[in-house]
Amino acid sequence: MDPTHLFELAIAMVVAIIALHYVAHALKLPPTVALLVGGASLAFVPGLPAISVDPELVLVIFLPPLLMDGAWSIPVGRLRRHVSGIAALAVGAVVFSAAVVAVVAHMLFPTLPWAACAALGAIVAPPDAVAARAVLEHVTLPRRLQILLEGESLLNDASGLVLFRFAIAAGLTGAFSLAGAVGSFFVLALGGAAVGAVVGYAWVKLVRRLGDEYLIIAATVLLCWTSYLLGEFLHVSGVIATVTTGLIASWHQHTVLSASMRMRGTSFWTVLIFLMEAAVFVLIGLSLRDVVDRGGGFVVVIETLGGPMLAILAALILARFAWVFGSEAATRLARAAGLARATPLGAGGATVLSWVGVRGVVTLALALSVPEAFPGRDIILVASFAVIVGTVLGQGTTLSRVIRWARLSESDAERPRLTMSQAEAAMAQAQLVTIRRIAYDGDGQLIHPMLLERYERRATSIVNYAERAEHYQPALHAHFDVVLAAVATGRSELIRLHRAGEIDDETLRELERDLDLEELSAISAKA
Repeated sequence: MDPTHLFELAIAMVVAIIALHYVAHALKLPPTVALLVGGASLAFVPGLPAISVDPELVLVIFLPPLLMDGAWSIPVGRLRRHVSGIAALAVGAVVFSAAVVAVVAHMLFPTLPWAACAALGAIVAPPDAVAARAVLEHVTLPRRLQILLEGESLLNDASGLVLFRFAIAAGLTGAFSLAGAVGSFFVLALGGAAVGAVVGYAWVKLVRRLGDEYLIIAATVLLCWTSYLLGEFLHVSGVIATVTTGLIASWHQHTVLSASMRMRGTSFWTVLIFLMEAAVFVLIGLSLRDVVDRGGGFVVVIETLGGPMLAILAALILARFAWVFGSEAATRLARAAGLARATPLGAGGATVLSWVGVRGVVTLALALSVPEAFPGRDIILVASFAVIVGTVLGQGTTLSRVIRWARLSESDAERPRLTMSQAEAAMAQAQLVTIRRIAYDGDGQLIHPMLLERYERRATSIVNYAERAEHYQPALHAHFDVVLAAVATGRSELIRLHRAGEIDDETLRELERDLDLEELSAISAKA
């Protein structure tokens, strides 16, 4: 394809992303559904060239930044607290689901070699980090469930990749070693963690030496690909390396990044991740054409493979239910016997945890990377795409209803010791101590009376609000509504002065930036 046409297609994809997001918002649909269906529809537009997706390129371009974004935003403290539950899902649930799918696939297609069945199981078993983020950001879950799902989606790709590689090797060579697979998993995971730690701490050192905030933001953007590619180059898990780097960078970013760097970097990163997440689902939809063509067309695919694909999808979903509820029962027995202190999730929490199993870019990339000579490749491709579509359209669109049905509540153990208002009050008191110390000169003369009065008034107001939030909240909202109205008036006056030629562009931008910060502060305080 001509490079100019390729660029035009990329621009058209961005336009399609914006349009499909708008449609999803208007119809109150999950954006992932609109993007997937829209991409699949675009794939069959007459005259549009077939889109051939390079699986390795898709993984390298999209997976590292999306993993980094998840690791950057995940609460590290809760991640450590629930590491055993996350490991049970990221390793145990993936292996169990892959085994169930392999058995069901072999029953449906007796001539399909076990290695091919195992490869299919490994491809569809791990829920996808990208798809999980896209679904979870539109629902509200208790903290424990949120951290279990986010932690699982970040780490389970390593399990699936190890299973997949050994299944492909067994299918091509006829040799398989369980001990080798287990050993390989630990080498990949530990090696990836070591690489990620080195890259993460190197970034911390680098940021402290770089003085230019644009260089720091650029270096931070490249961080995810650096970690992933280095891990893959050293033949360890690039996924684990990227996640580890993201966790380290997230932990230290509060002390090594300035406020300006965080605001500008976050704004850029948010737009980048938005476009990448959306592009992934459009690409998945566009790849439908190639999958259908390989299967002989829609009619042939539905007639010959429709039933088996539904059976594989059902087996995958039921396997996750069986693992989660089995783990729930084991937790209850261990707690009753005094062998563990973990609190069971309850029927509602276990149901939600079982139902969130959306597949996406990793499943697609692994399916497309199956060698041409591998037995059963076409069946694997169709089944993988059926799982992606089934989980996104089925589970993605019904998750909010399942959550409402479950009536989940936050456990006391998961609540922070201080509310946000109490934390703000503690912060204000600490600030006041500093202001009282520096408001006087060496002779005891008050040299900053207005500043001292301002911080004393602010600390008193925040403490009063923390103690009686319900009483002060309506007045507080009204207060910030007035602030926002004043900001809007100030901005209108600035624009009038600029249009009249009474102030220049530099003055407009500087004063507008002050108004923007004041507006963001008011919106945040009101929320």
